[in-house]
Amino acid sequence: MEEKKIKNEEKRSLNFIEEIIEEDIRNGKNESRVHTRFPPEPNGYLHIGHAKSICLNFGLGKKYNGKTNLRFDDTNPIKEDVEYVDSIMEDVKWLGFDWEERLFYASDYFEQLFEFALILIRNGKAYVCDMTAEEIAETRGTPTRPGIESTYRNRSIEENVELFQKMRRGAYPDGSKVLRARIDMASPNMHMRDPVLYRILHASHHRTGDQWCIYPMYDFAHGQSDSIEKITHSICTLEFEVHRPLYDWFIREIGIYAPRQIEFARLNLSYTVMSKRKLLELVKEKNVNGWDDPRMPTICGLRRRGYTPESIRNFADIIGVAKRDNMIDVSLLEFCVREDLNKHAHRRMAVLNPLKVVIDNYPEGVVEDMEAVNNPEDDNMGKRKVPFSRELFIEQEDFMENPPGKFYRLAAGKEVRLRYAYIIRCNSFIKNHETGKITEIHCTYDPLTKSGMPDSGRKVKGTLHWVSAGHAIKAEIRLYDRLFTKENPDDMPEGQSYKDCLNPESLNIISGLIEPEILSSRILDKYQFERIGYFSVDKDSTPQNLVFNRVVPLKDSWAKMEKNKEI
Repeated sequence: MEEKKIKNEEKRSLNFIEEIIEEDIRNGKNESRVHTRFPPEPNGYLHIGHAKSICLNFGLGKKYNGKTNLRFDDTNPIKEDVEYVDSIMEDVKWLGFDWEERLFYASDYFEQLFEFALILIRNGKAYVCDMTAEEIAETRGTPTRPGIESTYRNRSIEENVELFQKMRRGAYPDGSKVLRARIDMASPNMHMRDPVLYRILHASHHRTGDQWCIYPMYDFAHGQSDSIEKITHSICTLEFEVHRPLYDWFIREIGIYAPRQIEFARLNLSYTVMSKRKLLELVKEKNVNGWDDPRMPTICGLRRRGYTPESIRNFADIIGVAKRDNMIDVSLLEFCVREDLNKHAHRRMAVLNPLKVVIDNYPEGVVEDMEAVNNPEDDNMGKRKVPFSRELFIEQEDFMENPPGKFYRLAAGKEVRLRYAYIIRCNSFIKNHETGKITEIHCTYDPLTKSGMPDSGRKVKGTLHWVSAGHAIKAEIRLYDRLFTKENPDDMPEGQSYKDCLNPESLNIISGLIEPEILSSRILDKYQFERIGYFSVDKDSTPQNLVFNRVVPLKDSWAKMEKNKEI
């Protein structure tokens, strides 16, 4: 099995980032080192798009016997919080990756970044500007019209050094001055039009406290932090491609080590939004129940819902990395977790919409323990006992009074097998004549057809799951669906918001009945409820009130789509 896995790895073609890295190794660039990093801003919870980046950066480090840093680019104390730092570290560990001793923060380099800024000032490449943020925006120009130079652009080097040092000492209020790079206000690249490097923020930082009142902009801190850490391959998403000339300019003008920046397409997932701003809006406006709501694409939300780290890593591997943006169908992500849970989840029988069945010829008061396999994919997962009695529950949808052709479930005069138990025949049923709803079915069983007994020669096409009425455990079942009804919530008609396509049926809470073995469950245990779907124990669950989240239904829409494509 291991040999087959190795051969499959060898056969997989290299992606364009791996091709670049292997060429650098062959050429001896950076002493053939491979050193990557995952650099989140601690201003929100990570989502599935970040998971792709985590898998990519840590995966490259592992593949090429290199190193991967976890670095928090914490340059904005107003939006950042230690809560986000802790959640990000938890997410990275849960996904199966270890930064070892290489945990860093951009705030570790605040003094060094300040010195870098002074180098630019002394080289005539940066100046202190008194324009407001609005004035700077107004004078930047447009892609087809050059910007207007600041009236403060030609201050002397001595004055700029003095003003910048006074900014650091807290001599000026917020917004009164900024430090800008002195590049080219006519550049076709808007990021090169004298960008802001530092702003004044009299705000306490989650790590440095009140030590600083000026903070570097992300664009100034990011590339220099990579340089300080001697990162060899700085992997970024495509939106940073237009920032690369600016990063290269900083490195060149300061005169420091230059990492190689490589851009790849970010993950766009159907029926999902990935913007941190939009996800924060959903949380603040209570469209969802927090960052870890199982409908959210956050890693903590996926974890709570019941996704496994293996399934997410496999998803990241399957989609790979591309040079151009594209939309990935969320069904592929669901396929990956379904494939993983099929191998590892214990089976249990549960009834979500119960219909009572009475087996008239089964002895009253008798209880049999039926032997059931925990997972047919893995014999090592063993077996369990399921109580069987005269009164049972099956699913409402598994019985029809007037069934169509090829209905292989239960109907009057028809037979089915009860999973792990006997063949039963429906003889009659009781109906509420006011509502028309069938409330009870009466059957007989054939004692010679017990599952596991020598073949009686009786064959039936249908097999139903069930629970014993006297032993079933009540549980709260949360049936989650996609959060949005539109494939691309970011592409709405003019005048509409992504929130206009929120799915009102994204959560349906019902009461279900489950076989008693479920009482041994712990938080985040995963199960396949046979013939229904995959479920995970929610953190709200208690011994007195079990709560289960539906991870995914059994139906595999992605695999079905792929099969249709082949046809």
